[in-house]
Amino acid sequence: MTWRVYLSGEIHSDWRDRIRNGAAGADLPVEFSSAVTDHAASDDCGVKILGDEEKAFWKDHKGASVNAIRTRTLVEKADIVVVRFGDKYKQWNAAFEAGYGAALGKKLIILHAPEHTHALKEVDAAALAVAETPEQVVEILRYVTTAV
Repeated sequence: MTWRVYLSGEIHSDWRDRIRNGAAGADLPVEFSSAVTDHAASDDCGVKILGDEEKAFWKDHKGASVNAIRTRTLVEKADIVVVRFGDKYKQWNAAFEAGYGAALGKKLIILHAPEHTHALKEVDAAALAVAETPEQVVEILRYVTTAV
């Protein structure tokens, strides 16, 4: 079986690459997907495809709606959803995807630094695992996919 793993969350660090590279190095039976991680492309997709907007609200609404086609589909298809909360920005998108995944009964692995434990206590409570490093996520994936 190939496990489908959706990687959600902050886009300003290399955590996705560390998980992908670790899984590939361990030859794990996983296939990864994620939201669009090019910030400008994600923000501008709605107006680029559907036309300009004068108000920022409608620009953001178009972009969020077009992006939701991708993100919701990939979360729905995932066996496991890994959600990373970073230090620099508030990841409202990640919080939404964690909640969406939980509502769908997806297996959640939450990834964040220890100093965010209190702020993310409700999100953590919905998870089956809470990790502090991408390498811990790889080890969880190794264990659940190979029982080793």
